[in-house]
Amino acid sequence: MDDRTFWQHAADHLVRYGGDFTPRIIERAAGSYVYDADGKAILDFTSGQMSALLGHAHPDVVRTVGESVATLDHLYSGMLSRPVVDLATRLAGTLPDPLSRMLLLSTGAESNEAAIKMAKTYTGGYEIVAFDRSWHGMTSGAGAATFSAGRRGSGPPMPGSLTLPTPNAYRSPFRNADGSYDWEAELDYGFRLLDQQSSGSLAACLVEPILSSGGIIELPEGYLARLKQHCVERGMLLIVDEAQTGLGRTGTLYAHQRDGVVPDLLTLSKTLGAGLPVAAVLTSPEIEQVCHDRGFLFFTTHVSDPLAASVALTVLDVLERDDLVHRARTLGKELHDRLLGLRDRFDVVGDVRGRGLLQGIELVTDKQSKAPADRLGRAVTAACLDRGLHVNIVQLPGMGGIFRIAPPLTIEPSDLHTGVDILEAALRACVH
Repeated sequence: MDDRTFWQHAADHLVRYGGDFTPRIIERAAGSYVYDADGKAILDFTSGQMSALLGHAHPDVVRTVGESVATLDHLYSGMLSRPVVDLATRLAGTLPDPLSRMLLLSTGAESNEAAIKMAKTYTGGYEIVAFDRSWHGMTSGAGAATFSAGRRGSGPPMPGSLTLPTPNAYRSPFRNADGSYDWEAELDYGFRLLDQQSSGSLAACLVEPILSSGGIIELPEGYLARLKQHCVERGMLLIVDEAQTGLGRTGTLYAHQRDGVVPDLLTLSKTLGAGLPVAAVLTSPEIEQVCHDRGFLFFTTHVSDPLAASVALTVLDVLERDDLVHRARTLGKELHDRLLGLRDRFDVVGDVRGRGLLQGIELVTDKQSKAPADRLGRAVTAACLDRGLHVNIVQLPGMGGIFRIAPPLTIEPSDLHTGVDILEAALRACVH
């Protein structure tokens, strides 16, 4: 099939599910690169959908998938296999008490859906709180807790979907007398509004340590601890969604570790499968027991699949063997320094933020006004692709274009710097 026919068939037969497709036909992927139909190498600064933690076609993952498919990949959902129990034990060993019970699933939306249902079952409440720039999935409960996009045109969301202001240090109006960001006042104000919105049935607060689809918004140090305190005071559970921040990407195994806060429920996906559909919910024995006693049901086709567990175990093995958490921290420092250099050299680079190998830059028309630069963002994205770099830009109302940079943890330092060089060249071409 020639390229013209391919795109015609795509137009004729595919449902469009958000934005335009990247104008390249991708034939294969390996390491930190994907390759189009013309054989052109494209450096992948998004790790697929922020998921291919070990790069594409990692040999250990390929080997595990082949062996598992040949021997034990899928079972009746009421059956158990050794890989599932091994993974539960392994994940519990990476987390503080009391996070020791695992539910193994397939996608991030599914894991958040299960966590929301557990929180409602445990507390007896139904109200779920999330940031107003959040993205937790597209299924009904997770979609109702997603406020950054997709809320119009499909009827009412789940009842009890409430918001807190996203702690955006770059744009928040909450300021101290010296102009610094007053996140404590903003958070307290948010909960005062929340108490007014609530019908008295608060169940949980669902947050990412770094809002990725919300524009690489990092929670300030101390924020998560204060948020947990607010939750405890109201009898709510704290659900931390580490779909993108988990398993080393931010320079610690889990991003919430920086703050010394233990969530009531932790959801993992994306990075846990390193590009394959694997997800999990971790919680305490107490919450698991109460939910079980109250008839918690999440019996799905692929719950506790041995293939998913085997892949996740391999990801954990490679992370530990190759010291990739430290690598993310080290390369993240190099990346951050390079991005700060872009901010110093370009008036249109307003802000740099993030941790480890999950970072971003926000484009503006100029640093003084901070006005969003939507057209510039689209132009730079296209110019990067033309030069052999795939980057993803988040464009939300009232914010500039934010490039999300999340390459594989296995990326070679030279490729990391090449990617930033391409980004700089694209910026220069589009600005001047």
